[in-house]
Amino acid sequence: MNQRRDSLRQGAPRRSVLLGIAGGAGILATDGLGLAAPSAEAAHGATRHHFDFDRGNAPLEVFGPVSGGPVRAAIEPNDASLIIRFSNLVAHAWFDAIAPYHPTAIGIHSNLGRRPASERATNKFRNVALMYATYGMYGALLPQYSTIWRDAMTSVGLDPDDAQENTDTPVGIGNLAARAVIASRTHDGMNQLGDHGGREYNRRPFADYTGYRPVNTAYELRDPSRWQPAVVTKGNGIFHVQQFVTPQLRLVRPYSYAEPSEFRVAKPTASDHHNRREYKRQVDDILAMSASLTDEQKMKCEMFDDKFTSLGAAVGSASENAGLDLDGWVHLHAVADTATFDASIAAWYNKNVHDAVRPATAIRHVYGDRPVTAWGGPGRGTVRIPADQWRGYLNVPDHPEYPSGSTALCAAEAQAVRGFLGTDEVSIRIPRAKGSSLVEPGVTPHEEAVLSWDSWTDWTRDCGLSRFWGGVHFMPAIEASWDMGRRIGDRAHEFVRAHIDGAV
Repeated sequence: MNQRRDSLRQGAPRRSVLLGIAGGAGILATDGLGLAAPSAEAAHGATRHHFDFDRGNAPLEVFGPVSGGPVRAAIEPNDASLIIRFSNLVAHAWFDAIAPYHPTAIGIHSNLGRRPASERATNKFRNVALMYATYGMYGALLPQYSTIWRDAMTSVGLDPDDAQENTDTPVGIGNLAARAVIASRTHDGMNQLGDHGGREYNRRPFADYTGYRPVNTAYELRDPSRWQPAVVTKGNGIFHVQQFVTPQLRLVRPYSYAEPSEFRVAKPTASDHHNRREYKRQVDDILAMSASLTDEQKMKCEMFDDKFTSLGAAVGSASENAGLDLDGWVHLHAVADTATFDASIAAWYNKNVHDAVRPATAIRHVYGDRPVTAWGGPGRGTVRIPADQWRGYLNVPDHPEYPSGSTALCAAEAQAVRGFLGTDEVSIRIPRAKGSSLVEPGVTPHEEAVLSWDSWTDWTRDCGLSRFWGGVHFMPAIEASWDMGRRIGDRAHEFVRAHIDGAV
């Protein structure tokens, strides 16, 4: 087990999986599973969790309540490319861990055989396999929180040091499922260990190895059609220049298609500064939107910018609405996380191809320091402001503008889940307290609000529009991503469905 956790340790300080929070219920029941008792050292200090193995959902009810803090401490909530990657790895470990207990399913990264039908009479065997698969993945991806993951295991009577690997016990199956995912994805093009090119010492996990260099520097705009890294700060007088985050994502091996070039989007002609009329029109559209922001738009901007909340809450709501059993819950997450994973690869491929300008750069290029009417910053409302002091409501992401990655993720997830559940209906409700904005704390919203969606169509639309409202994308980037994401969502659903049906 320790060897497996070490294999991804270099890439650990990031995100594991989008999990909801739920309390456990029922009676601890692990008898008859051939489980080793936790050592006295492992069990020491762990709070006993009365989890019902027969009827419960172990990843959600045991790991869910303890994972939120560590996950958010380890990764930024808008760091899409890595959030999506780690969510996918864990969701696929879950899928492979319960596949042997399903009548037809075959794992995505492994084929661990078929267990007797009697072992799926309750959730007991599947929950044990899921616990060990989750523990293996969390330990590999976020080893700095190993004490928390160990305590989660011992809290329900499981031994975190039980490293058996076999297809006869749920412990062995769970361990093998995690190991298979790690083996499949450690060197898939993302440079997760930072060892690309044989680098042995002082590895740099997720570092670019493609040689990407921006045409523009943060201080000199050489080509107003191309991406310009921004100078950003987290406060305290420390500033740094953006780097294109994980440009190598375009080279990562997808699941549901062969090459991302299949989803190449049309050139963003309005972002070509030689096309002066359309270039200026895009800029003026962004400024007009900035000047007219409502509280609802601002709060939706923030919600969709936080990938933990937006993508996670949507899938969680869909699962709850559908009343899914344990198999259905795992399969839904596999569908959603495969869709977003493959959509992220296609989006990053296109970002590399087009390397398009962000609105903030285009606004400065068109208007310089001349006054424009726009949002004036946190708590300032709509004002006249020098164009070179403008900023969007959302922080500008650290990668080129076209297409919109966030929109592609939402569109792919929505389409895949829509296909899996057979309905466009979904009830998503996210309450927001008065003054709870992170951008305008104490100011926005002026009154308590509930962000709500009753269909995947509406949710996908607002996800895309939020990037326009927030000033980080022009509309053509959003429109291209809606189409691309839907197409990839269909592919992802077909891919996972084939594994559920054993047709692979």
